[in-house]
Amino acid sequence: MIKILLVEDEPDMLDLTAYVLRRERFVVAEAADGAAALRRWKADRPDIVILDVGLPSVDGFEVLRKIREESETPVLMLTAHRDRPDIARAFNLGTDDFLAKPFEFRELVARIRAILRRAKSGQQEIREPKVETNGLVLDPEAYEVTWRDTVCRLTPTEFRILYLLVTNAGHVVSANRLYTYVWGADGGDANALRSHISHLRHKLEVDGQAPGSITSVPAVGYVFRPMALAQTEPATSTVSVPEGSAMSAKAGSALEAAPAQLAQASSG
Repeated sequence: MIKILLVEDEPDMLDLTAYVLRRERFVVAEAADGAAALRRWKADRPDIVILDVGLPSVDGFEVLRKIREESETPVLMLTAHRDRPDIARAFNLGTDDFLAKPFEFRELVARIRAILRRAKSGQQEIREPKVETNGLVLDPEAYEVTWRDTVCRLTPTEFRILYLLVTNAGHVVSANRLYTYVWGADGGDANALRSHISHLRHKLEVDGQAPGSITSVPAVGYVFRPMALAQTEPATSTVSVPEGSAMSAKAGSALEAAPAQLAQASSG
């Protein structure tokens, strides 16, 4: 059974939403404020958190931040406002999706199921190979990225975006392909993708340097260009493939490091 932690401070909305989710055969734990939400999350370890932004005691952004300090539990944030700064802040803090009120319960359930499918797909990706290119290491089994001996904390969504771009280094990856790979058959959202790309650029910068640039190609998609090594040494990429992995041939051909000077990545 799928366990959901529902965090909502309006009693009527909390009761109605919990009823709808239980009718969909989810197990629902409830919390009416941020402090209670964190206690329930630590005690219950739900499969997904439905988190309202406007909460007493501790707001939704702070709850999300604290969850992300310890876990990659999928989070869907709800808000009564459609402010772009709130949406950007939510994605920068690591939310998996964002839904503005008022919403239809059918859409809420559909988004929950889509997030859970992506999470399940991510768990299956442990068969994908570890990627190493010019000091940048992506480990799908641990969902861990290391650059210049520094671990970069990424959300599962950010990791999937980076993994697809790096394994196709030097080649433009279309927005539609990113949507499908990262968000599944339901597709994605251009604003969400731009927010995740922007956050990736920031997270990958260590001491003023990044392992490469993520550049937008207008009306097409994005391309990752690895940082060039010394001029006498061509940029190289290697893949550590687990024995018997079906990804071996695919990953080996996909990883073509493009020698390019590291430049300031253009905005999404």
